[in-house]
Amino acid sequence: MKRLKILWRWFARKFGFARLMCLALLIGFAGLRVWDPPPIQELRLRTFDMFQLIDPRHKAARPVTIIDIDDRSLGKLGQWPWPRTRIADMILNLTNLGAVAIGFDVVFSEPDRLNPDIVAGQMRYLDDVTRAKLRELPTNDQTLSEAIKRSRVVLGETGQPAATAEIDKTLPFTGVATVGEEGAERFLFEFPGLLRNVPVIEKVAAGRGLFTIRTERDGLIRRVPMIMRAQGNIMPSLSLEILRVVTSTPTLLVRTDKTGVRAIRLKGVEIPTDKNGQLWVHYARQDPSIYVSAADVLDNSVSPSKIAGKLVLIGTSAVGLNDIKTTPVSANMPGVEIHAQVLESVLSGAVISQPNYALGVELLAALIIGLLVIIFTPNLGPVRLVLAGGMFAAVLVGVSWFFYAQYRYLIDFTYPLLSTTAIYLTLIFASFVREQRQRVQIRGMFAQYMSPVLVEQLAQSPEKLVLGGEEREMTIMFSDVRGFTTISESYKQDPQGLIALMNRFLTPLTDVIIEQKGYIDKYMGDAIMAFWNAPLDDAQHEVNACEAAIQMLEQIDTVNKAREQEAAEGGHVYIPLNVGIGLNTGIGVVGNMGSDLKKNYSVLGDSVNLASRLEGQSKEYGFPIIVGSKTALAAKDKFAILELDFIMVKGKTEPEVIYAIAGREDVMHSAAFQRLRNITIEMLGCYRGRDWQGALAAIDRGRKSEDADTLEKLFKLYEARIKDFQLNPPPDGWTGAYALLTK
Repeated sequence: MKRLKILWRWFARKFGFARLMCLALLIGFAGLRVWDPPPIQELRLRTFDMFQLIDPRHKAARPVTIIDIDDRSLGKLGQWPWPRTRIADMILNLTNLGAVAIGFDVVFSEPDRLNPDIVAGQMRYLDDVTRAKLRELPTNDQTLSEAIKRSRVVLGETGQPAATAEIDKTLPFTGVATVGEEGAERFLFEFPGLLRNVPVIEKVAAGRGLFTIRTERDGLIRRVPMIMRAQGNIMPSLSLEILRVVTSTPTLLVRTDKTGVRAIRLKGVEIPTDKNGQLWVHYARQDPSIYVSAADVLDNSVSPSKIAGKLVLIGTSAVGLNDIKTTPVSANMPGVEIHAQVLESVLSGAVISQPNYALGVELLAALIIGLLVIIFTPNLGPVRLVLAGGMFAAVLVGVSWFFYAQYRYLIDFTYPLLSTTAIYLTLIFASFVREQRQRVQIRGMFAQYMSPVLVEQLAQSPEKLVLGGEEREMTIMFSDVRGFTTISESYKQDPQGLIALMNRFLTPLTDVIIEQKGYIDKYMGDAIMAFWNAPLDDAQHEVNACEAAIQMLEQIDTVNKAREQEAAEGGHVYIPLNVGIGLNTGIGVVGNMGSDLKKNYSVLGDSVNLASRLEGQSKEYGFPIIVGSKTALAAKDKFAILELDFIMVKGKTEPEVIYAIAGREDVMHSAAFQRLRNITIEMLGCYRGRDWQGALAAIDRGRKSEDADTLEKLFKLYEARIKDFQLNPPPDGWTGAYALLTK
């Protein structure tokens, strides 16, 4: 054990721990492929499904016709099962039309309920003479037997989940011989029971085969068992038995080896199978032209060209008879068509298979590509690494597709691709861990000298230490708690409680800003400064900032409700927290600012100053969220925007239209908001047009409307201005702009 540890350490030093881990992964994935658990199988099967969807079998000829017991036939001729005499008529009509062979995807396991002798026993009011005459008539099953004798008919049988009555050994079975490894029967699918047809028709048929189809774990039918065991007997599938009959093959030869069944031989034909004797069905698109309604056959209205020289399958597509299957190329394929697809594939030579060397090819591909990735990946740059990964993936997919398209071989590329991807990601992760270790070292070295934000940026890209910044359009937010001084005074005897309170409301507000892609610039006591669209681009920065502002108010409401309940339970005074928020969009200079010893990622500019001024005015206008014109313009389709004023900020020469955000889209589309908005627009129009009486009349109507208390502060503000202007009219050229007296 000690020697192994020493050897491991030597390899780790020589080749790197990550490479050794990848070698272990390579071996582990090889073992996983050999084990082949269900998830690996299903991934492979999905790949083969994709191949068939992209390039299904193309039909050059149509050797098979399906006589469909469809809904139209059932509606015309009555429910299934039909009298055997009707089935006999169908067989005779098909034989007269030149059918090569007829196969039944149904089983006649019980005597016909309409046999004359059965009817004689069921009819209550028959006289003895009539009853005796009925019993002397030939049965419907005998009539069907006579029809079968005149044609080449293969009867369908089905495997059962439980053993049925002891099988009549006098009834014939198809001869099956094994060539190769003995004992291959254990690989075949086995059914404990077997359901056969009534003896009178079973013994005269040209052949008999199982139409039982097994689905995969996901419910799809990709493979059809060509040979199976049923109640101790080796039996062919319905489609294989039809091929045996038409090729006049007396005995089926099953070729086997140590891994199981490899192929089934008929006269002049070898059908490749998997180890369980299943054929991979090479599906073509569903072809409605191969279907003929059973009703048309019975009334002789079918075209002879549909039947002459064809293999005929009789089955059903009727929904009520529940024989609809799911395949890689169709979600709703009648079971009888799957047998037709098998026959067409074999007769046209367009079969697909997994060669016995497929596993070796997959393991070799995974080994070679995995070793190349292990050797070269750590030495490649990011671009070359991506190109190399894409090249390996393209090679794997291309080789797999080549084998399918050229030879119809199923070679799985998902396993080597999965193995290589796991190795690739392991190496990338190892590289990431190394870089993270370096970043931790940088943080440890510089954290005591620089702000955490700058340290993180330096860890990601040290070149950002350069002073300066860039100009970009941003949305800036300032938020502040109204009356926080009064709240602070109530905590004079409990300074820790004040700190806890600040953390209690600053934490959810911060979370909201970050969730909405904002960047926290700084905390100023109870105030927050944040901005959007830096350092990362945000095409929706105005909308995200407005959404953050609304969510902040919702978070404050939640905190206030909890505090109010706590105050009631504790018997102390409750003072609610009220937040004012200012938002403004404009050009700002953003970057690392400060000194060589201390830097912060921050923003400067007129747009920042205006956002701060707007926050300060939220109390005056009676709205907690006030935004500049650019912000309002960008967010007008998402939020309820209400114009408030046209202001001249102290220190600026250009006036600015400011707005309030009253809610989201639901508020914007509400009738109450629309009324208040219209009244506000009317009031502002009269005010800016010096129609003082009109403005006051609009205010009076507004106070009488629903939710008028929302605008009460705004109404009072304009009432005061109007009264002042009535005494001291504004100068000529006045545009309606109001100069703010405070910053």
